[in-house]
Amino acid sequence: MAIVWPCPTSVDTYAALGRGVDVAMPDCPRCALPMGSWSGYWRTVREGVRDLRIFVPRARCSACRTTHALLPAFCFLRRLHDAATIAAVVEEVVGGPDGVRPAARRHGVVHETARGWVRRFRSRAGEIAAGFAALSVELGGEVVTPLADAGRYGLAAIRASFEVATTLPGWAVLGWSRFVAVVSGGALLSANTTSPYLVIGRRRFMPPVPDRDDENGGEHGP
Repeated sequence: MAIVWPCPTSVDTYAALGRGVDVAMPDCPRCALPMGSWSGYWRTVREGVRDLRIFVPRARCSACRTTHALLPAFCFLRRLHDAATIAAVVEEVVGGPDGVRPAARRHGVVHETARGWVRRFRSRAGEIAAGFAALSVELGGEVVTPLADAGRYGLAAIRASFEVATTLPGWAVLGWSRFVAVVSGGALLSANTTSPYLVIGRRRFMPPVPDRDDENGGEHGP
């Protein structure tokens, strides 16, 4: 299982930290008890045309013995490319006049890969719209007016909820792509449509951890 934490650090800086990345241990989503560090693993993130190796720490609950990967917010689950690239392509194609091919070329992404992102978003657009529209209202925002195009409605709901979230401490610096990764548990484009954080009625919207960049010597991401 994975927990996406609201990492504000740039991909470059995070990668340079290697195993030295400092992540606050969250409480167990199942037991609500503090978890401890439990090693981790290396994975690749593609930012533009560059492949960067990053270390993903793990946390373990001593009560239920479940381990969780602590994924930085610039990653989506089971996606090689960084969240900002994926979000930009989806926004430009679903929310604008561009087709997949020019958007993919602009961001240095293989056409077939970009087309898969857009198709997945559109296939889940109704659920995405409902979830983020509900989050917007939960956070004190206005009701998002449904649009005839489900994909555009999904993007409008994401923008609305992010706009409200930026009034809360720490969220604005993340940018909307990392906000989406955190809120969806990294599963925006996944077949598994149940997010551990997008449970509005139980108020499980997770606030960002304190800005730890000063400790790590990092800089804010997009």
